[in-house]
Amino acid sequence: MSQLVVRESRGDIATLTLNRPSVLNAINGAMRDALIEAFQELNQDASVKAIVLTGSGDRAFSAGQDLAEAAAFSPEEVEAWMTHQCRLLQAMRDLEKPAVAAFNGVAAGVGFQLGLLADLRVGYPDMRLGQPEVKVGLASIMGSSLMALHLGHALNSELSLLGNLITGQRAHDIGLLNRLVTKEQVVTTAWTLAEEFAALPSEAVRLSKQRFRAQSQSAFDAACTDLVRYQYERYLTGEPQAIMQRFLTKSA
Repeated sequence: MSQLVVRESRGDIATLTLNRPSVLNAINGAMRDALIEAFQELNQDASVKAIVLTGSGDRAFSAGQDLAEAAAFSPEEVEAWMTHQCRLLQAMRDLEKPAVAAFNGVAAGVGFQLGLLADLRVGYPDMRLGQPEVKVGLASIMGSSLMALHLGHALNSELSLLGNLITGQRAHDIGLLNRLVTKEQVVTTAWTLAEEFAALPSEAVRLSKQRFRAQSQSAFDAACTDLVRYQYERYLTGEPQAIMQRFLTKSA
């Protein structure tokens, strides 16, 4: 497996670590492929009963889409990019083993979306998380769809349309985080939850997850269709590419 995603196992629990710490574990095409492969392998591994997903380093779970990659896409490449993104998220949805997201740092954009698709999420009070797509000129399509599984319309609209990151404390207050602990306790708490999952009858958990997935599959499929259409429309204007390039230049 690619070292962009590191797998470690201890007993019947597997940890997957997003491993691009120099760019805050930003997700590019190669990492999408590595994650899809990892999720599929975990589904086939009978020795694994639960999964912890986290990020490398102490700054980020994942800052989201790699802007250097996204800024270089042409409008004609948007469909393949968004289809690949949906394949990644569907692979996370298809996990038959319970998964706990250990938010060891910032979780934004598609990184946050992966966390939303975990069964439980652990974070700390002053971490930052959310859906900042509108700030780089992209429509908030998938993020708003996935947040609808957790939030009412008013809060979803605020996070999707303003694009501001919120603190872990507020995320816990509104129900996006299941556990709020110190930063040092995030991974160990996620492990404790994974151990609790692993001790349960696995088939009962698998079927319960399958039911949850079935309830939201049609909305997810619709979001994937709209993701291609709306982001293609945005890329035709050239605005997202220009905003991303200005950000990259400023950060260089």
